Amino acid sequence: MFQDSPRRAHSIAAQGGINAAKNYQNDGDSVFRLFYDTVKGGDYRAREANVHRLAEVSNAIIDQCVAQGVPFAREYGGLLSNRSFGGTQVQRTFYAAGQTGQQLLLGAYSALERQVALGNVTMYSRHEMLDIVKIDDKARGIIARDLVSGQLERHFGHAVLLCTGGYGNVFYLSTNAMGSNVTAAWKAHKKGAYFGNPCFTQIHPTCIPVSGDHQSKLTLMSESLRNDGRIWVPKQKNENRKAVDIPEAERDYYLERRYPAFGNLVPRDVASRAAKERCEEGFGVGTTRMAVCLDFKDAIIRYGRIEAGKQGLEKADELAIIKMGKAVIEEKYGNLFEMYEKITGENPYEMPMRIYPAVHYTMGGLWVDYELQTTVKGLYCLGEANFSDHGANRLGASALMQGLADGYFVIPYTLGNYLADDIRTASISTTHPAFEETEKGSS
Repeated sequence: MFQDSPRRAHSIAAQGGINAAKNYQNDGDSVFRLFYDTVKGGDYRAREANVHRLAEVSNAIIDQCVAQGVPFAREYGGLLSNRSFGGTQVQRTFYAAGQTGQQLLLGAYSALERQVALGNVTMYSRHEMLDIVKIDDKARGIIARDLVSGQLERHFGHAVLLCTGGYGNVFYLSTNAMGSNVTAAWKAHKKGAYFGNPCFTQIHPTCIPVSGDHQSKLTLMSESLRNDGRIWVPKQKNENRKAVDIPEAERDYYLERRYPAFGNLVPRDVASRAAKERCEEGFGVGTTRMAVCLDFKDAIIRYGRIEAGKQGLEKADELAIIKMGKAVIEEKYGNLFEMYEKITGENPYEMPMRIYPAVHYTMGGLWVDYELQTTVKGLYCLGEANFSDHGANRLGASALMQGLADGYFVIPYTLGNYLADDIRTASISTTHPAFEETEKGSS
C-alpha cells in the first residue's frame, strides 16, 4: 500500500550512494570496518547487533541490485566504481551519478511489478494508512483511505509491516517532500508502539540555503559533492564581493584547517555545526549571510590535467584543461549541477555553490527488536521509520543500505519466526468488531 505510488517514494532524495564493504579499492575496508565506522559515526548510540548485521549483508545488497539492473557507475575496465563519503577514510560508496536512490527505487519497483504481474502481490496506490487494527493485542490489519475516491477501506493481515520514512517535517523547513507526513509511524505510536531516540535528527550540511519565506521545503545537494568540492568562507567578515572575486589568500577552508585527516569529508554533524558557527560569526556569504561556499575550481583543473595526460596533451593550455575538467565533473555530478542552476540561477561550473545545513533524516523512530518487531505484537517497522541502526548521527550512504537490508535480507527471515506461531490462525473477516470500531475512530 502506497500513499502516492511506489515510484514517488522519497528514497529518490538519497542521491549520493550506498555503502558496502566489498573493498574493491583494496584500501583496507572490511565488514568489521564498516560496522565500526557506522557505530562510531552514530556516537556509539546505535544497537550494535543490528549494525553488525547491516554490515554483513551490505555486499549482498550490491549483488542484488546489480542483478535487478541498477546502473551503478563503473570504472573504465567495467568494474563497479566507488567514492568516499563523509565520516570514512575508505572508498566504499557505490553510486549511480547523482541519482542513486532513484535508480535503486526503480530496480526494486521493477521487481515488485514482476510479482504484481505474477499475481503474488496486490498493490494499492494512492492510499493512506489511517490506523492499525489490533485484535487480542496483535496487529491484524489496517484502515486506509483511498485518496482518489475518499472511501475508507479495511485490510486484514496476519502481520503489518511499516516500510516508511521519518518525521523530519515536524520542522518548519526540511528536505523532505511535503507528502512525507509520518502518519503511519504516529498512528502506530498511538496504538502502543514505543519510540526510540526521537530526539536524534540529522542536519545535512549540503543543502541549498533558504531564499525567502515563500518556501515549503528545502532542496538537498548530495553529500557526494564534498568528494571534489572544497568548502570555504571569506576570511573577512561581512564580505560583499562575489565569491569568484575573492582571491585564494583571503579564503578560509575551515574544514581542511580544523580536521586535516578528513578535510571536507568530516561526518555530517561536524560539517553542519562548523558551517553554522562560521555563519553566526559573520563569515557567511550570499544575501542572507547564512551560507558557505562549495567550490569545484580545483577539482576541474585537477581532472582536466588528468584527462590531458591520458590524451598525451603535454602542452594543453589552461582553457583546454578547464574544458576537459568540466566534462569530467559533468559526467560525475551533471544532474546535481543542473538542478542547482535551475533553482538558484547560478552556474556552479563558474561560480562556487552556496550551501547551508538543513533537516534531512531522522535517526530515531519506532523502537524495534533485533527482528524489527515493535512493542506491538505483529507490527514490524523497517527503514528510516525505525530507530535501530544509526545512533545519534547517520553517516552518508547508509540510509539506502539500511532500507534495502531490512527489506531484502532481514524481514523475509525474521517475519517467519512470528508467523510460524500463527500458522493455524485463519484469516479474520474485516467485519470483525475491531475493524468496525477502528474505522469509526478514523472517520
